[in-house]
Amino acid sequence: MGKSQKKRSMRRHNPMRVPDSHLPKGLESAASSSPKNEAVLPIIQKLENPDASERKWACVAVSNLIQNDPSTRRLLQGKNVVGALITRLSDSEEEVWIEAAGALRNLCIDGGYDICAEMYNKNILAPLKAFVPKISSALSQFLESPKTAPENAQKVVYEFTENVNTILWCLSETSNKALNAINQINLVPFLMSFLAARAKLPIATVTAAAQCLYVLTDDNQPAIDELRSNAAYSTCLLEIVHDEDGVKDKKIIWDKKTTLKVLSSGILSNVSPFPPPSAASGVDVGKEIVLPLLQPVVASVSLTESSALAESLVVKLALEPPQIEKLSLKNAPKSDHRSDTEVELDRLENKLRTVQLALEILTGVCATLPDPEPIPELQEGEPDAEEEEDNDGVIEEDVTDGMALDDIPITSGITTASHLPALVEPLITLIQPVRLSFPPAAGQSSHPPTTSVLSAIHVSALECLNNIFLSLSASPSSGLAAASTSGKQIWDGVWAALGSVGTEITRGQERKQEMWEIGVGVLWGVGNIWKGSLVPNEDQIQLLIQLCNSSTDPAIRVKCIGTLECLAQHPQSIDANRVIAMHLLSILPTSTAPSTYGTEPLIQTLSALIDIYSDENLPYDVNFRQGNFVQRLVDSVEGVRKAVRAIDRRKERDLKLRGEEMRDNLIAFIKYRRALRF
Repeated sequence: MGKSQKKRSMRRHNPMRVPDSHLPKGLESAASSSPKNEAVLPIIQKLENPDASERKWACVAVSNLIQNDPSTRRLLQGKNVVGALITRLSDSEEEVWIEAAGALRNLCIDGGYDICAEMYNKNILAPLKAFVPKISSALSQFLESPKTAPENAQKVVYEFTENVNTILWCLSETSNKALNAINQINLVPFLMSFLAARAKLPIATVTAAAQCLYVLTDDNQPAIDELRSNAAYSTCLLEIVHDEDGVKDKKIIWDKKTTLKVLSSGILSNVSPFPPPSAASGVDVGKEIVLPLLQPVVASVSLTESSALAESLVVKLALEPPQIEKLSLKNAPKSDHRSDTEVELDRLENKLRTVQLALEILTGVCATLPDPEPIPELQEGEPDAEEEEDNDGVIEEDVTDGMALDDIPITSGITTASHLPALVEPLITLIQPVRLSFPPAAGQSSHPPTTSVLSAIHVSALECLNNIFLSLSASPSSGLAAASTSGKQIWDGVWAALGSVGTEITRGQERKQEMWEIGVGVLWGVGNIWKGSLVPNEDQIQLLIQLCNSSTDPAIRVKCIGTLECLAQHPQSIDANRVIAMHLLSILPTSTAPSTYGTEPLIQTLSALIDIYSDENLPYDVNFRQGNFVQRLVDSVEGVRKAVRAIDRRKERDLKLRGEEMRDNLIAFIKYRRALRF
């Protein structure tokens, strides 16, 4: 398939839990939309109060104020709440810095990357680094002599540890600079100590450590090397994933250990292959661990039921007094205080986030396409082949060679390919939007965390499907191609999801756009497998053409062109073929004007046209002859040469090679069609 179709390479572990993109930019809009505007300044002032109880109260109040309220969060940010809370991490009173860590943790989770970047820039790592040895010491003491410390004191330390590890997790994916700084702390032994002692520790504390470890080992070689270096680490992770608690008849029984198992499988997947003498050295992690463990997880949830439950809980919660009214100086609640209804909402959200996490890990396992081999850069002064010749002579080989979509060899993950189709059915279900999937136009969801995770599940499921069909189309199977009924069901399922998403996308609904962009890639993969058997639909063709024309992203345009190419090859759909062909021809340069679509979409268009009309015996070939398409191709040749010549071989070597190939194929194809003389 086209070179823009690639496996997903970047993960988004921490999507914004309570987005603020529906708000106009600036503090003024936040102030006008925040119902708690008047409470902000007194709280900021109390963070600097000489009285420790006032400072503690202010830290707790921040957590309560920002709950599901992005406008108040932005307002607090504008008053430097991040800097003030970081200062409180070095407070002389233990209770203050414990509550400050809780507030910072909540800001990280709710606010996403921007707030995390601000924390890093304001040097939050300095106090966090100082906490790590203190936590290690306390943990050792509790484990060796549990009776030496009161149970309440242990609980405080564990909750604080959970907050610190969560902040470190969020910071780890903020930027490479932040990740490199965290690598210097050497957190792997610290985090693994929690997993090793999991039987004696609260599951939430262990899970936070596992989450941090999962993010740290994602394409981060120092952490991967550290984990591989100690065989006990992989043994510990294998013990967690093989623990039969929470599984009955191969079905998931949701409990607090489920997320820990999913994370542990993700860590193993990130770090594999393991060297001997590790217990995991001979294990095919994808086939033997990830797929058997995670397929039941993603198949076990109903998003429709989850959305309905969240809505009913939100209605119930609205009848309860808000937390900010319960605050008092004498009896300030903990920053993690929740009513029973809030606890149930949290439990639902955690279950859905575990499903999203499982999809994220499965997406990596399904990405069986190899990364491109690194190509040595040209040295300065080395001639570009284009400068020496255009290589426009007659192509000696059969003119149809190289006209098909790119053959991409599979060099890894073949063992899991036969398992992938079993995932398709639950994935098609998970991409279908439900009532709370997206916020209303230019507004806020009735429960932003649920909406955030539901839309993240849809996107992750689409990414997983994208990799599945990329892998399947890269290793064609005659048996799969013959299953045209299955192909149509999958095709219709993806279109049903995109139809529910719709094309009206407003500020704050960026996830809808993301679903379209990934969804078209899925359609291309499906279309490529069942090319010729999918009957084109006029509305779908127009939507693809509309997206191709409106997008400014070359990769999206390439996906649209690739999908249209597949639809155009249904032999009996002559009218649809003509509509698609006219769009593709409009992308080509003319004898007087270059293409306005960009070089990569142009190259994909040439590939598509040659592939569609490489067999003159097909019924729709009448369009090529009656429309005199060969003359239109002739008119494009010089513009194609110029476009290919303009590609910088030093910066885009792969594209240059493909462009040269398509230029040569175009000239040979024109000669071939002219030689037919009809």
